Formats: sequence, structure tokens, C-alpha cells
Amino acid sequence: MTYTLEISDELRARLDGHLEEDETYEEFIDELLSMYETEGTFLQEGYSE
Repeated sequence: MTYTLEISDELRARLDGHLEEDETYEEFIDELLSMYETEGTFLQEGYSE
């Protein structure tokens, strides 16, 4: 089943800044969720505890 998710223009612009070449929004979001499920948190580059 396919769902439509509406996002603001500002969020779309932010996503565009992080997409790899030829990467879709769905692929990017899937990667983020996988990272979160594996690590339990989103890591920021250069940040460590």
C-alpha cells in the first residue's frame, strides 16, 4: 500500500541538501530509519559521547 506524505517546502529543501546523486526521498528516509533502528539515535558528524 502506498501513502502520500506532505512536507513543507523548507523541509524538502533540507532533504535535497542531503540526498546523494540519483537518491530518492524514499531511499534517504529508509536509510535514516535503518540508522535510527540500529543505533537508537541519529548521529551527527563529528559528535561523539
